[in-house]
Amino acid sequence: MAAPGWLTPRRRSATARSVLAGEASAEAARKTAQVLEAEAAPGPVAAEEEAPQAPEPAFPVAGDALAAAFFDLDNTVMQGAAIFHFGRGLYKREFFRRRELARFAWQQAWFRLAGVEDPDHMQDARDSALSIVKGHRVSELMAIGEEIYDEYMAERIWPGTRALAQAHLDAGQKVWLVTAAPVETATIIARRLGLTGALGTVAESVDGVYTGRLVGEPLHGPAKAEAVRALATAEELDLERCAAYSDSHNDIPMLSLVGHPYAINPDTKLRKHAQEHDWRLRDYRTGRKAVKVGVPAAAGVGAIAGGAAAAIALHRRRK
Repeated sequence: MAAPGWLTPRRRSATARSVLAGEASAEAARKTAQVLEAEAAPGPVAAEEEAPQAPEPAFPVAGDALAAAFFDLDNTVMQGAAIFHFGRGLYKREFFRRRELARFAWQQAWFRLAGVEDPDHMQDARDSALSIVKGHRVSELMAIGEEIYDEYMAERIWPGTRALAQAHLDAGQKVWLVTAAPVETATIIARRLGLTGALGTVAESVDGVYTGRLVGEPLHGPAKAEAVRALATAEELDLERCAAYSDSHNDIPMLSLVGHPYAINPDTKLRKHAQEHDWRLRDYRTGRKAVKVGVPAAAGVGAIAGGAAAAIALHRRRK
C-alpha cells in the first residue's frame, strides 16, 4: 500500500511498519470523517443526570481552527478494552466457540488486574480477532458492531472524559479517537459519541472482504504518534495547540507530540511521567485500588473470568 501523497518526509524513531500503520489509519480516518459529516448525525446524547461532570478546563480555546483533540479509547474514554467487548458480541452471534471466549476473557482479566496494557497480550487479542473476522465482509462486521456498541459499550463510557471531548467540540474543534482497536469499531464509537472520527488499526480487505492481515501493524505506541502526526499534516493542524488524552504510558509518544497532554485514569508509569513533566491529570475511577484488584464482571461468564484472575495470582506467586 503506497503512502498517501499528502505526507511529507520527517524525522521519526518509529519502525517502518509503525509509520505504515499510522499513515493508513490517518487516511482511513479522514475518509470515514467525511462520511460521518455527510450523514449529519445528531449530537451526542446528554449524560445521565447522576453522572459526574468534569470541571470546565481553561483549555480548549474557542474558535482555534488550528487545534484538535486526540483521545485514546481503552480505559480513557471507555472502561475496558473495545476489542474484548467486540469479541463478546461476536461470541454471542456464534462467530467462534466457548474456548475462544475464554481466551478473550483471559486477555481482559490480565488487562484489568495488571492495571496496564501488555503489548504481548494485546497482540494476542488482535491475532484472535483477525482470525475470527477473516473471510467476513466489512459491511457485515460494521452492522454487527453497531449492535455490540449498544449491548456492551454504551454504558461503559466515562462521563468525565466524554465531557472533556464535548468541550473541544463546543469550542469548534475536531475530536478524534486514537486506538489500537479496529478502525471500523472505533469509527462506530466516534459516531455514537458525536466525535469527528477515529484513527484505528487498519485490517486489510479485498473487495470488501477481510483477508486476516493488517496494513502495517496494530496502532499502538509509536504507531499512534505517527497516525496523529500524519492526520495533523493532512488537516493543517498545529500540534502545539492540540490536546491528547490517554491512560497508558504506552501512549507517551502520542502525548508528547501535542502542546496540551492529559493523563486520564493513568497507570502508574504514566502518572509518574505526567507529574514529572507537569502534565494535567484526571481520574474518573471510583477507586484506583479497585481497578487494579477487582475481577472484571465484563467477562459475562463468571467462571472464566474468575479462573483467569486466579491464574494471574498463581503466576505472580510462582515468580
